[in-house]
Amino acid sequence: MLLSSLIASVVTFSGAVSALPHPQPFKEVLGKRQSTTANALEVDLGYGIYQGTSNTSTGINTWRGIRFAAPPTGSLRWQRPQAPSVNRTSTISADAYGPQCQQVGFNGQPSLQSSGATTPTSEDCLFLNVQSPANASDLPVLVWIHGGGYGAGNGRQDFTELLTTTGNNFVVVSIQYRLGPFGFLASDEVVRKGVANAGLLDQFFALQWVQTYIEQFGGNTSAVTISGESAGGGSVMLQDMAYGGSLGDSLFRSTIAASPYLPKQYAYDHWIPSQNYYAFADRANCSVTAYGNVSSTIFDCLVSQDTETLQSASVDVTNTATFGTWAFLPVTDDVFVQDEPSSQLLENRVNGRNALIGNNANEGPLFVPQDITSEDDFLTWLRNNLPEFTDSGIAKVLRYYPISNAANDSSADEFATNGVNGPSALDQSSLATGQQQRANNLYAELTFVCPSYWMAEAYTGNNRTSYKYQFSPLPATHGADVQGYFGQLGSVPYLSADFQRAFMNIWGNFITQGNPSISASVAAGSTSSNNTADITAATQWPAFSVAEPYQLDLNQTGGEMAIGSLNVNSPVNTTYFTGPGLMNNFTLVNAYTWEDGRGMRCDFWRSVADIIPA
Repeated sequence: MLLSSLIASVVTFSGAVSALPHPQPFKEVLGKRQSTTANALEVDLGYGIYQGTSNTSTGINTWRGIRFAAPPTGSLRWQRPQAPSVNRTSTISADAYGPQCQQVGFNGQPSLQSSGATTPTSEDCLFLNVQSPANASDLPVLVWIHGGGYGAGNGRQDFTELLTTTGNNFVVVSIQYRLGPFGFLASDEVVRKGVANAGLLDQFFALQWVQTYIEQFGGNTSAVTISGESAGGGSVMLQDMAYGGSLGDSLFRSTIAASPYLPKQYAYDHWIPSQNYYAFADRANCSVTAYGNVSSTIFDCLVSQDTETLQSASVDVTNTATFGTWAFLPVTDDVFVQDEPSSQLLENRVNGRNALIGNNANEGPLFVPQDITSEDDFLTWLRNNLPEFTDSGIAKVLRYYPISNAANDSSADEFATNGVNGPSALDQSSLATGQQQRANNLYAELTFVCPSYWMAEAYTGNNRTSYKYQFSPLPATHGADVQGYFGQLGSVPYLSADFQRAFMNIWGNFITQGNPSISASVAAGSTSSNNTADITAATQWPAFSVAEPYQLDLNQTGGEMAIGSLNVNSPVNTTYFTGPGLMNNFTLVNAYTWEDGRGMRCDFWRSVADIIPA
């Protein structure tokens, strides 16, 4: 080997090694711990002592606002998270949430996943919360990563209903991570002087915190499940892929991803994230540093800029993004995220052992303009969203997404499909028909549904197991499922308490046993007329495989039709079913042939990943 080649290899290797995470980032502060106390609500983390609260009626102990990393401000902006500094002068009362991270709502609007302007917000936001059954010991652990398009949201989810409904037999941790440009700024300069995907590194650091400290809260470090919905589900996917999927089950054993969000994932130095970087710098009054001032760089200027200026720049750039997208998103950084999901998941290069993956029946409407009435409208929308495609590429997309003459009739009725025969989601749903539904479904499959298929496939073989479901109770819009597993029983208009109880037990059994199958009594609910086939599908849930791609369609029958506003990412006048007559209807279906060949269309999107980075 030539000397120059050897030197280059050594440099490359040493750079790769230095980029790996510290295996014990809390080792130094952990050494500050003192002897344990008899007070079960007091936890000594070395860097600080936290006092939790107890609820005797629910049997749950809670710690809110636990700092898990140093403030990512000043010189730590766009750098790897660091362990908190030591502050042991007094015990910290863990009875209040920490501030949420700086954020911007969807296309400039308040995010449905955020508490909005009334919630305290700060760059200093790397806090987590723990809920643990009283007297917990060696229990499985669920880690929740919130959604919000990587630009909004927080960790203030309450898990009391999930815990009490499933028997108080696991511990829950909810985390926060840097959002928008604070967490997902990317360019060549960012990577040279800091890190891309800072928000993902925050999540990873929180998982390392769990491995270090969760035993003090009664958790078992070898039985951790990571979970999330939307961008939280996408985050779970990227944690599954972290460092090329080389980490085994060192941080978690299992994965739950609901509606995993996969926007276009560009390389960190691609034109798109780079232009967003320069636009952000321009609006933050930092673009001039690129001209003639060799003592400073754009990055240096941004690091020194005040939070308010950066937040204003974040809002401005986000508002210029294409409808249905955010400006600052995860990128392929060649270290933490080494490949595109469609490629790496195909090769089964993932961390962890088990996966429970789901999508909703109507993921698309929130992200697609609801004024598409003609083929010209559809083609204009399609070309705006897929500018990478040539005319021949667009023609190929149209062949995979045909439309029937009946559905294209403006007077066609809106109704839910059954997924197996008759009209399909290609041009028919309870929310739209024709060209509008064509766009809704295409966006849904490309961005949420196909990633869920690819994740389910990735956990097949090699002593791994995956389970797949679709959430179908109307309106089944993006995010409507969250009330199914976290909402108060009986309080959700479009879901029966029986359905919620079954859904929560699906999650609970997967968290504690690695298998989502539920008992016949829970599957049937309080209505004894449910048929045996529906019950069997949920009680003997088969694993997903490429050869037998089974998924459970989680739905309901009966009830009374209602039309109204549900505030679940759906139109004002949404049709749904409600009332005491609702019954669980869980059926086993072929995910590949579902909705007139959804698996085939997902194969198509995977085949063009060199054009659309997904």
